[in-house]
Amino acid sequence: MQLQMYRSSTSAVWADALFASMLQRSDEPSAGQVREAAAAAMRAYGGRGCAERVAQEFGDHPEAAVTRMRWARGVVGEVFAAPGPAQDGRRRRPVCVPGLRRWRLVRR
Repeated sequence: MQLQMYRSSTSAVWADALFASMLQRSDEPSAGQVREAAAAAMRAYGGRGCAERVAQEFGDHPEAAVTRMRWARGVVGEVFAAPGPAQDGRRRRPVCVPGLRRWRLVRR
């Protein structure tokens, strides 16, 4: 049996970050607030830290965590939409979140 590394998609990472943030569904956040909250969570906890917080919440309160993750994934799907043709035929612009460093692969 081989150990395989799971690689999260970008939208899954942003959903974890939004889940780990202090933003609540009841706040009815704008797209800008969602971007800021997710970026702040990524800066504070990192990708792995956000995933750890998600796992902890699913362990402690699974019913509430399912609802929150469903909300987070839906919002991330709208706010951090991948570039490509929009429904009206225009091309979307890539989402840039201020305050986050860009990562690149470094070969050793």
